[in-house]
Amino acid sequence: MGSRSKRYVEVSEKIDSDKVYTLDEGIDLIKDSSNLKFDETVDIAINLNIDPTFSDQNVRGVINLPSGIGKDLRVAVFAKEDKAKEAEEAGADIVGSEDLVEKVSSGDIDFERCIATPDMMPLVGKLGKVLGPKGLMPNPKIGTVTNDIADAVKSAKAGSVEYRNDKAGIIHAGVGKVSFSKEDLNANVIEFVKAVKKDKPSAAKGVFIKKVSLSSTMGAGLRIDTGVFN
Repeated sequence: MGSRSKRYVEVSEKIDSDKVYTLDEGIDLIKDSSNLKFDETVDIAINLNIDPTFSDQNVRGVINLPSGIGKDLRVAVFAKEDKAKEAEEAGADIVGSEDLVEKVSSGDIDFERCIATPDMMPLVGKLGKVLGPKGLMPNPKIGTVTNDIADAVKSAKAGSVEYRNDKAGIIHAGVGKVSFSKEDLNANVIEFVKAVKKDKPSAAKGVFIKKVSLSSTMGAGLRIDTGVFN
């Protein structure tokens, strides 16, 4: 591990893994302990009171964060003719139909968001084993299978964040960059948690959000008091 600045070490030593921090305290510590050698992502982890083995308790959604995510995402669109042109005009990085299906099936995936028109899904559906594990499979529930291609592309390029729980019932996502202002990070975190809360499955009982943690790419996780999200 490379050398750390005196400031980094001093701030890191203040972090107590057993303490529950306010959102403001957590953001301050993350910004103060940042390595500064690159603009780290601020990550959130939300532990949900669900049983992921039941499909009706899984959580998945998408949100456009108020302050964006500080990253220009590469967007691929499966579409033909007029819809393909619409995607290109909206700023999609990769547009195609059968040719794009063939490219992706070979493992050539150089994009971070994937959108498809409904008529393309019989072909795109065959890419489930390739796109699924990467969380890239288009899904009508999160607006990535749609005929409103322009809006979907613009939303993705603006920094929409897709989220879904893992096998342990935890949602992981990036909610901004360490370089963001405290106010922008605060707003992004609050809106992200609100979005997840709105997606609470009817089959999930009791307290939905058990734990919220924040961290930077290279930093330790900080447990955040969930009271601010109520």
